[in-house]
Amino acid sequence: MFMTCVFAYLQADNDRRDLDVDSENMNAEKMSRFIRMNELRLVTEYNPVTAVGVLHSSLEIHLLLITDKKSPEHPERMHRYRAAAELFEKKILFILVDINLKSNEQVMAYFKLKKSQLPALAIFYTPDEERDVLPLDEFSVERVQDFCNTFLQRIQKVREHSCTVYRKLGSCTKMVLLTRLYRR
Repeated sequence: MFMTCVFAYLQADNDRRDLDVDSENMNAEKMSRFIRMNELRLVTEYNPVTAVGVLHSSLEIHLLLITDKKSPEHPERMHRYRAAAELFEKKILFILVDINLKSNEQVMAYFKLKKSQLPALAIFYTPDEERDVLPLDEFSVERVQDFCNTFLQRIQKVREHSCTVYRKLGSCTKMVLLTRLYRR
């Protein structure tokens, strides 16, 4: 038996999501919603629809540009942000957060940002919720690149330390188990 499905191929993280269209209650609206929810571009605009795709991305590091899309500097800022996104393609998920959307106020609150501190970059490592914020007085590709590289190095050090601790704990755990077995 064949199953009919629609899949969304996500450019940002090379991931794939499938939607079974064989069910009786499938319609064009549900299919369109699935595609919009799972559409991750090189730079994805964060909103209630794309939030699902962002949260289910296989990329563990998210870089948010929190800004006002109505600002006269926005087009040039986005041009530079996209250029930086190309440098970290398939490593970091680049997200645009427009402060004019009421639903995005929670994002600003999470990163403890006020409108007076914007535009800003906020970077987030999903496994342990490690994060950093950089208010931007000047926006350049180099500045974004430096911010990302510094964060990636910090995350790498944390991973290496965690692996070392895990290996030590792993050895200790094995010794405790062997000692208990030997005593019996």
